[in-house]
Amino acid sequence: MMNGDDAVNKVEQSPNGFEEQLLSDLKAHVVQRAQPLPVARPSRSSRGWRLAGAFGLAVALTVGGLAIQTMRVGDQPPSTASAAQILRLAAAAAQQQPELTARPDQYVFTEFLATLRETPTSGPYTTVRTQLWQSAGGVAHNQARYQPQSGSKEWSELRVLRPLDAADPTKELDELPSPAYHGDLPTDPDELLRYLREHPVDLHLPDGADEKAVYGDESMAYTTARSMLNGYVPPRALAALFELLAREPGAVVISSDVVDAAGRHGVAIRMPGVVGGNDDYIFDRDTHVYLGTRNSVIHNGTESPHTAAALLRVAIVDRPGQLP
Repeated sequence: MMNGDDAVNKVEQSPNGFEEQLLSDLKAHVVQRAQPLPVARPSRSSRGWRLAGAFGLAVALTVGGLAIQTMRVGDQPPSTASAAQILRLAAAAAQQQPELTARPDQYVFTEFLATLRETPTSGPYTTVRTQLWQSAGGVAHNQARYQPQSGSKEWSELRVLRPLDAADPTKELDELPSPAYHGDLPTDPDELLRYLREHPVDLHLPDGADEKAVYGDESMAYTTARSMLNGYVPPRALAALFELLAREPGAVVISSDVVDAAGRHGVAIRMPGVVGGNDDYIFDRDTHVYLGTRNSVIHNGTESPHTAAALLRVAIVDRPGQLP
């Protein structure tokens, strides 16, 4: 446990935790600046667009070689290892990570590079460095700041992030986020599966959605498991989570050499259950440490890269704005 503003638990390039939800928020914000897009793309695995429009993002929309290289989709032959084998190797790698501890009043700090474009199918790509402070115990609103990787490269002001009303995406809600520190997760895969079935992630479904069908679907537990990567999962529980994902039917290796936004080489695994696009999870090609995600959409039968995010570091800190 830590005391004082400067007391920090830190993991460099950790596989533990990842705020994929914030990436979706970045996408949604840039879309709002350009042209309308459906607020919630139908997806059983959507963490979905909940905080969009709650903050500004000053970016210079320029395309570069890094963005193009990062966002390639399925252009490498699949690895000889299966998705299940890679996920089990990721589970073994997770167990080797040092464990971070957090009090409910502390924050999970994550930093990542996010590559995105104005719309899912057109426009230049830009890369933004993001620093996010999530409430460990879900007792305060999350906060974030952003730095475009081109142009002035000035950091934005620290912004408070609030969810949006599903019925009115222009209206912010004052409800607090879910805890970002998942210290109570079972460490046995079978027990974890039962836990996730009993505690599904809140998808913030729009009015009229068939909640019974969505939450009763067999894939919901795996959707909830992936949502845990938005925050911090301790090593043994993270290993169980990857072992659980290794059991999910339909995951495939689509690239044996993908380069993420940070220039790291990895293996891309495409997860099932997404309608209208694809979500890929990237693991280091050699160590199998979890590196991040990328997203593509399908438009007129063609797959188009949309966003990618590379996790750089995770830490526990005492307050928003504090750096490890």
